[in-house]
Amino acid sequence: MASSLSLRQKLHLEIERVVQKQESLEHKLKQLFWECTLRCNLNCLHCGSDCKMSSAEKDMPLADFLGVIDSRPSHINSSDITVITTGGEPLVRPDILECGAQIVKRGFSWGMVSNGLLLSQDRLNALVDTGLTSFAMSFDGFEAEHNWMRGNSSSFERADKAIDYLTKTGGLVWDVITCVNSKNIGYLDEFKEYLISKGVRYWRVFTIVPMGRAVEYPELFLSDKQYVELMDFIVRTRREGGILLNYACEGFLGNYEGLARDNYYNCVAGTGVASILNDGSISGCLSIRSNYHQGNIYSDDFWQIWEKGFKQYRNRKWMKHGACATCDAWRYCKGGAMHLRNDNGDMLSCNYQKIKCGCSDS
Repeated sequence: MASSLSLRQKLHLEIERVVQKQESLEHKLKQLFWECTLRCNLNCLHCGSDCKMSSAEKDMPLADFLGVIDSRPSHINSSDITVITTGGEPLVRPDILECGAQIVKRGFSWGMVSNGLLLSQDRLNALVDTGLTSFAMSFDGFEAEHNWMRGNSSSFERADKAIDYLTKTGGLVWDVITCVNSKNIGYLDEFKEYLISKGVRYWRVFTIVPMGRAVEYPELFLSDKQYVELMDFIVRTRREGGILLNYACEGFLGNYEGLARDNYYNCVAGTGVASILNDGSISGCLSIRSNYHQGNIYSDDFWQIWEKGFKQYRNRKWMKHGACATCDAWRYCKGGAMHLRNDNGDMLSCNYQKIKCGCSDS
């Protein structure tokens, strides 16, 4: 596939530039991630949080998080915001149903990201009855590869059963998330058919950024050629229509823009998405593990920071250095997703360059 943008793509990207500029100015909060725990029942190789089976960090008290959302200014409608509980593994919290109930009671939508290990049909029913409306579950390939990634010999079996529970449960929008790596990329077609046979309708795929534990495992990363193969697989799968597959909002995809996901590239961290970490730190998207914190709920007013802060997120000109300074994609990419930057502002991985190099290798 050629690496240059078509006229149609350029027109759409120009429209997106205008829309995104306005969204940045308005910065209406749409998703608020709550890292409600750092405890986890798995030991995943790619964990950016470096969560432990038994974390020394205590869970953030529910009352502390509720204090934040209770202080919401009157002009902000809670119904416009989805609170997503994540971690760690949110299902390890014994009070997770109470957490969800209190979030919903205040008019927010409630979603969850989970590994599915602790999910049962009864527990899922209880979550939905409490008000859970969206659920994202990790499922990283067939048994050997999934268990290798997750560090647990029963993880695949439990995740597989969790999908069965999800397909039987009404009133819930859910999808499966797969981290594509060098061990599972070779059988994505077979895995796609397996997901379809299980009744999965929505599928998202990610690639892995070299941070956290992931830096110790080179097998987690795709070569440039493999990355292009992944893009081609996504485009082909979307055209087939058997399952709605989207590539995550990881970065600008060059000639794959408008083809590999429902929307054109837009990093909404700090413009539509914020996170409250377990220690109270205020950040953008929870995928960001470098220190771009904007304050802390224990010393700062979250809503004032959302309104007046996040300047690094809303004006990305500071990213225009190194390879970005002369890149022909800057107009649309603006330095890539925030989670691809380290503490010094240097880019850890560039999707666009992977595609350019991968296409030239083909």
